[in-house]
Order: sequence, then structure tokens, then C-alpha cells
Amino acid sequence: MGKITLYGIDGSPPVRSVLLTLNALGLDFEYKIVNLLEKEHLKPDFLKINPLHTVPALDDNGFYLADSHAINSYLVSKYGKDDSLYPKDLQKKAIVDQRLHYDSSVVTGAAKAITAPLFWENKLEIPKAKIDALEAVYKTLNLFLESGDYLAGDQLTIADFSVMAVLTGMVLFLEVDATKYPKLAAWIQRIKALPYYEKANGIPAKQLIAIVSSKKFTIV
Repeated sequence: MGKITLYGIDGSPPVRSVLLTLNALGLDFEYKIVNLLEKEHLKPDFLKINPLHTVPALDDNGFYLADSHAINSYLVSKYGKDDSLYPKDLQKKAIVDQRLHYDSSVVTGAAKAITAPLFWENKLEIPKAKIDALEAVYKTLNLFLESGDYLAGDQLTIADFSVMAVLTGMVLFLEVDATKYPKLAAWIQRIKALPYYEKANGIPAKQLIAIVSSKKFTIV
């Protein structure tokens, strides 16, 4: 196996989803921090790796790939001992893909609507409508979990990694009410119990949690 290098930053949910995948697969890799505040993602050397100038970015022995969903499916397809994290069966794969698209559009969209103005514009008032949109996400995820212990059924997949990485920060704005969303609350605990969870998501997420906690935001 060639050298795998992941470029990212701990606070990024997409980066942490890749860290979860790499650890779930038991792969050796180098993790290189890209300082976005110092605009390292705009430097020519990084743009050769990822012209989109985003993180995460993967270098697999000279093969470059961006976007966490693409990276995670690639890693499982190439290095997985089996296809459990990203099934080859077309119907099972379609369900995982649907969950991934929901994550990239709706889940991440709801998160960015809250965090982008807070982080980049220091807007400390968060409209309640944005929190309501996040709660709608919780409701949908709880419905997904009616079909099994994980978001795409009875088997842990990369869809769980992507969504969990986002929700890790979102619970600071809206806690998951176990009485309203019992399956979602149980799923969160199930993911947190994974042996590599703390290393791949719990500890790295502290960077994001610290930033959010430092903001004296209010919901209006």
C-alpha cells in the first residue's frame, strides 16, 4: 500500500468524517493540518492537490481527491476488508448514497446556516428559524433510524460518519431531546461507543466546540 496523506483541520466535520473512515478501516496515514486562517489552502502547492481549495483533501500515493463523501467511498472501495461500510449491493448502496446526499445538502446546509455567520461575520444573533430547520433535520434522522440501528439500516456505514461529524457541533445549538427523538439519541450513543470514535471525532471536535463555546450567541 502506498502512502496516504489527509489534509484538513480538526474543526471541520467533513475532515472528521474521513478520520472516522480511516480509523474504521485501520489504515496508516499522515494527517497534515491546513491552516485556513493563514490561507494555506490558497497556496499553489495545495491548489495542485485540490483546486477547490477546500478540506479535506486526500493524497493516495499521488492520486488526489477532494470532498469527504467521495473520499470515504473511495477509501472503503479500495481498502475495505469487506463492503460493509459502503455496500456493493445496488439497493443497499443507493440507500447509503441517499443518506450522503441528504448530509451534504440538508444536514450540512442547516449547520452552515447557523455557523457561517457566527464564525466569519461574528453575528451573535441566530434566528430561531435556523434552529427550527436544525430540529427538522433531527426529526428526519429519527425517521431514518426507524429502519435499523444505523442511518442506512442495520449496518454501520460511511453515512453515519458524515452525519455524526456534523451533529457533534450542532448539539451545542440544539440538544437532541431523547423523549422526542429517542432513536436519534440512542444512535449518537452507539456511534460514540465505537472504539476509534474519541480519537477520530471526539477529540478533534473539541476545536470546533471551543470556538462555539467562546461565542456569546443568542437565539432570537
